[in-house]
Amino acid sequence: MNRDDFLNMYGLDEYSLIELGINWIDLYNIIQDYKKSIDIYDARITYVANVLREHPKVHSVKARVKDPKRLLQKIVRKTPDRRRKYGAHFNFSIENYKDEITDLMGIRVIHIFKDDWEEIHNFITNKWNVVEIVANIREGDNVKTFEEKSIPVRSRVSGYRSVHYLIKYGAEHDLSIIEIQVRTIFEEGYGEIDHQLRYSHDDDIPEVLAQNLMLLNRIAGSSDEMASLINMLNQSFSDIEYKYNKKLKNKNDMLRNLRQKIYENDSLNKEERQSIVNDIDNIIWGDRPKNLRR
Repeated sequence: MNRDDFLNMYGLDEYSLIELGINWIDLYNIIQDYKKSIDIYDARITYVANVLREHPKVHSVKARVKDPKRLLQKIVRKTPDRRRKYGAHFNFSIENYKDEITDLMGIRVIHIFKDDWEEIHNFITNKWNVVEIVANIREGDNVKTFEEKSIPVRSRVSGYRSVHYLIKYGAEHDLSIIEIQVRTIFEEGYGEIDHQLRYSHDDDIPEVLAQNLMLLNRIAGSSDEMASLINMLNQSFSDIEYKYNKKLKNKNDMLRNLRQKIYENDSLNKEERQSIVNDIDNIIWGDRPKNLRR
């Protein structure tokens, strides 16, 4: 494959490569190496995703192995950042790209209520070797829960919210990094809309869209709070109902025992006995809806 065919196939800009001093041959070698691992990555990420799906607090799970085209585009985009970190002579290579690009395998875990996160967090940290956790937040968010667990927080100008985990998974001699993103269903909706708009505008979206995205972000955050409140109220009502039903059962059990003793009492005639039993039955069944009475 020649250079022009390669650049066209993977949507790479020749002038960007020249400006950054990136040799297209290095990119070609990386993509050839990456393609050899895709089937293994797919098997690993499928297994981890299926384990996460079994957790009762998980609403849904999405999993993907990074598309080769997206990988190369990300390598080009991340090169300036890595040079600031490692020095001006840094370039991505077969030897380092798997360590530097940590989302070659990505899993997104969606849950309904904000409070569900803690159980999912405990499950992930107990199940796998977690090498990094970062909580992405919007400026002004309550970070107490993350601080209590010593989880670093990163404030995002876009308002993006999600807790990211990097886990090591695979054979002992061939461990891979898998990124797991955990967020609520409202955070997922906002994140998808934000990502699509920013991607379509090369991350430089018009001001009017940016302002309305922030409005949507506040609405999504308020929706999360409202959902949490509704869930809390529902749990309170469930607790009250449970306690009431328990007391009702205890009362009815006592009345049934009394009913049995009356039947066994020979000092009462048949009519007296039946009259008292009827009164007890009325007390027992009077607490139930009509459609459940005998």
